[in-house]
Amino acid sequence: MASRLMWASRAASRLRVSVFSRGLATVPKDLKYADSHEWVKVEGNSATVGITDHAQDHLGDVVYVELPEEGSTVAQGNGFGAVESVKATSDIISPVSGKVIEVNEELSDSPGLVNSSPYEKGWIIKVELSDSSEVEKLMDSDKYCKFCEEEDAAH
Repeated sequence: MASRLMWASRAASRLRVSVFSRGLATVPKDLKYADSHEWVKVEGNSATVGITDHAQDHLGDVVYVELPEEGSTVAQGNGFGAVESVKATSDIISPVSGKVIEVNEELSDSPGLVNSSPYEKGWIIKVELSDSSEVEKLMDSDKYCKFCEEEDAAH
């Protein structure tokens, strides 16, 4: 696991991506985070959504990802799919509201991408935002790291 973190840090450095290392989980600084452990990358009026490195680490090996239909709508705080791992099944909660404009079909054949590349190849959906102000309700990387530390300490 430590070698994976080192690889991720080196890759981030080469790609000039700023990351914050929280224990063994990676938390990119340019994303926003929900308390249900989903991340959001906003580009214009669209957002890419996935689950965090912290979440996939706690879930274990992902064996199935339930994806929504393209064209369906998602609402902030509501579930839109699920991630099934060898340990548990967990709902995926939408951190933003809008119309699903793309789903990561690669996850149907390779659900493990959620584990191996949670912030890049393991993204889950892309959403056309209906209310971009919702992003302001999400945590930045520092707040998310603190949230995870407090959550882990409580368990």
